[in-house]
Amino acid sequence: MMKVKVINKSSFDLPEYETEGSSGLDLKANIENPITLNPLERALIPTGLYISIPKGYEAQIRGRSGLALKHGITLANGIGTIDSDYRGEIKVILINLGNEPYTINKGDRIAQMVFMRYEKAEFELVDELDNTSRGEGGFGHSGY
Repeated sequence: MMKVKVINKSSFDLPEYETEGSSGLDLKANIENPITLNPLERALIPTGLYISIPKGYEAQIRGRSGLALKHGITLANGIGTIDSDYRGEIKVILINLGNEPYTINKGDRIAQMVFMRYEKAEFELVDELDNTSRGEGGFGHSGY
């Protein structure tokens, strides 16, 4: 199991995996006063957590499916990436894509954090790419 150093300036326990098979840790809103997001509004929500991720890993911040389905609350940037050399507070950019205002309260679970190993790529400049049966087909080319 990977070890991640953490400073917790929130008033909550450290994030935990909810079940044995969970890949994501729930992040909570570390706010003093409720924040209401009207439709199409977005806000940067602090968590009070600061982490040191081992080199070769990243933390991905992902939306919570229940918030998205029930209220249209998701991440404005799709999936957030926390690089291994970032040492600032983890904050979540939430957006309300729903039709009704939504209020975020202190301690609400607002996102999930998943740790992923990654590879660095080195580009090789070439004149041609290898051929495949798909070729340049994209954007619906393989069906709906």
